[in-house]
Amino acid sequence: MTTLRIGTRGSALAVAQSTTIADRLAAATGHDVELVRVRTEGDHTQATGESLASLGGTGVFASALREALLADECDALVHSLKDLPTAVHPGLVIGATPGRADARDALCARDGLTLDTLPAGARIGTGSPRRRAQMLSRRPDVEIVDIRGNVDTRLGRVGDDLDAVLLSAAGLGRLGRLDAASELLGLGFWPSAPGQGALAVEVREGDPNDDLARGLAAIEHPETRLVVTAEREVLAGLEAGCAAPIGASAVVDAGLLLLSATVYSPDGTGRLSSSHAVSLESGPFEARLADVHEVAGRVVDELLELGAAELAPLGGTA
Repeated sequence: MTTLRIGTRGSALAVAQSTTIADRLAAATGHDVELVRVRTEGDHTQATGESLASLGGTGVFASALREALLADECDALVHSLKDLPTAVHPGLVIGATPGRADARDALCARDGLTLDTLPAGARIGTGSPRRRAQMLSRRPDVEIVDIRGNVDTRLGRVGDDLDAVLLSAAGLGRLGRLDAASELLGLGFWPSAPGQGALAVEVREGDPNDDLARGLAAIEHPETRLVVTAEREVLAGLEAGCAAPIGASAVVDAGLLLLSATVYSPDGTGRLSSSHAVSLESGPFEARLADVHEVAGRVVDELLELGAAELAPLGGTA
């Protein structure tokens, strides 16, 4: 029996995500599925304490995985979509986007503290320029501490040298650690990273593996692909990297796709927002994707007209 090989980083969160996809592919295909662990430059960065930004942002997690896929060391990759660059990688395509988990950020604070009850001068840990800007926008009286490391390492600092950390609700949920959240931050006032909470299964373009194709079709979630495509098109249109201080949120409601995006200044003192909607006509999925590209273009155009390029560091590797 053919064994399908899923490439993954070795972190607890990456393995948890990849195991979920592996189990679903096994159920859909009837084949064994194994995980192939790949060490990435991003893992080295977290181990040494170097800044992700100094190495090109969160895209450093994807490069070694993609090399392994192209070298036929595995048949598919599982990525956190928020960490995947928007630029097309030659020879690779996103073969499936499973249903999205919670897209919100989580505040994990000592003593059950919330955004409003954190004391002045509280030390908040995050390695994300977006989360830094959002926190300073809401609470300019706190101190932001740049942190890296896996989820357990970050949570372990709460109550020690930090009053709180900001993490992904989806990541906490996948690790069974959502109880560490003292507050889930609403997307209306705290939009998260484009694609946050969603996974992407990346495969070789034109791969003739029929079993893999059948499994990918079984786990694809069309609505998730529409909303995350809209959010990521904002990043691509602004020519911003996935570590840029940009939040985006898209939802489908009553046949409408609603897309909102906010660009922040790095220090949180300024922000620009744009929201637009488009009716998703019934018919071929490609036609609906075209609608998504159109509404994302309107959001990008408005943000640029408002001065987004002057407010935030855009033009990074997307």
